[in-house]
Amino acid sequence: MGENTGNAARLQAVVHGRVQGVAFRHHTARRSRDLGLVGYAQNLGDGSVEVVAEGPRAALEELLAFLNVGPRPAYVTAVDVQWSAPIGNLQQFEVRF
Repeated sequence: MGENTGNAARLQAVVHGRVQGVAFRHHTARRSRDLGLVGYAQNLGDGSVEVVAEGPRAALEELLAFLNVGPRPAYVTAVDVQWSAPIGNLQQFEVRF
């Protein structure tokens, strides 16, 4: 009957700090794809980065751990997190501009 999606979830995170202009979105996309997640990362007007991802809860927790640190030379000061049920409208993980 296909993949077990009983533990699937949706993570919406807004990452604050020095997270624009440091390839944060690209590193997030690579990590998300490696974890088998779908979604997107995009810069917001206030200097933060929004990340929306869907997939297994355990993989999302790994992504969240990455978001709390970020790649070098990013500096993360806070991550606002919302969890919900997956919507299922995302096909891959992409960087949005």
